[in-house]
Amino acid sequence: MASAVPRLPDQQLEPLRRAYGEAVGAKRRQLILGLVLFGCATVLAGAVTDVDVVKFVSNLWRFTDYVGRIFTLDNGPATGRFVLVDPAEWMWGLDKWLKLLAETLLIAYVGTVLGAVAGFALCFFAAGNLTPRPWIRVGAKRFLEFCRTVPEIVFALIFVVAFGLGPVPGVLAIAIHTAGALGKLFAEVVENIDMKPIDGLTATGATWTETVRFAVVPQVLSNFVSYALLRFEVNVRGAAVMGFVGAGGIGQDLIEAIRKFYYSDVSAILVLIIATVMIIDLATERVRHQLIGMEKRS
Repeated sequence: MASAVPRLPDQQLEPLRRAYGEAVGAKRRQLILGLVLFGCATVLAGAVTDVDVVKFVSNLWRFTDYVGRIFTLDNGPATGRFVLVDPAEWMWGLDKWLKLLAETLLIAYVGTVLGAVAGFALCFFAAGNLTPRPWIRVGAKRFLEFCRTVPEIVFALIFVVAFGLGPVPGVLAIAIHTAGALGKLFAEVVENIDMKPIDGLTATGATWTETVRFAVVPQVLSNFVSYALLRFEVNVRGAAVMGFVGAGGIGQDLIEAIRKFYYSDVSAILVLIIATVMIIDLATERVRHQLIGMEKRS
């Protein structure tokens, strides 16, 4: 049976074959060159940072050994056995850890709220389509860059020295970093709004504040809330780390368990943190999807 697709003569196919082969060869050469450059960059980075590859490979087993040890009970009648053999012994400090976990969530929540409010207040000044004076826009953008560029842990260390141990340094550190991160995201949302409502209000003589209130905020509010919820997920994980420097939360008990080699306590605290973050991620994901759907329908 003859094919419905006509076949070109060999003299016409040959140039096409050569062109295809040259294109495939060029792609392969690019891939090989990229792999070579990546390998060279990796070797150079290792040389600059004094990474001993032989020592790294020879001690890699210690990592898997540590993971195995943290899931092995080191106290009680089931010593040396898997943690689920005696859950009561494994989660002996559950009441205390849940209180510290609640403190971690409060640190993340308060820090997110304060940072979101600050980012909300600054994003309109950083948006190029709303701020007619360049120096105001540049100043707002540079300030937001500073807030999000400095790591949270650095801010936490500074505030621990200033205010002492406790949740206050963690809240302030998360709030500042959140203000910088959300301020940038909020400003980008504002810069992509429909300008027709703004032009209409401006034509009626509305002030800048009135224009932002009635023409900008209704367009961006659902996206702002969605980004704030997403940032809250990130801040819960960040708040758990804040405890490493004494900024409150369950991180303080986690770093203490690591330093004192309480292996089963490490796994118990990690499981609680991971379970909490997963629950929050699932809950906020549903809310964010509903908000995004509302934005699209409107």
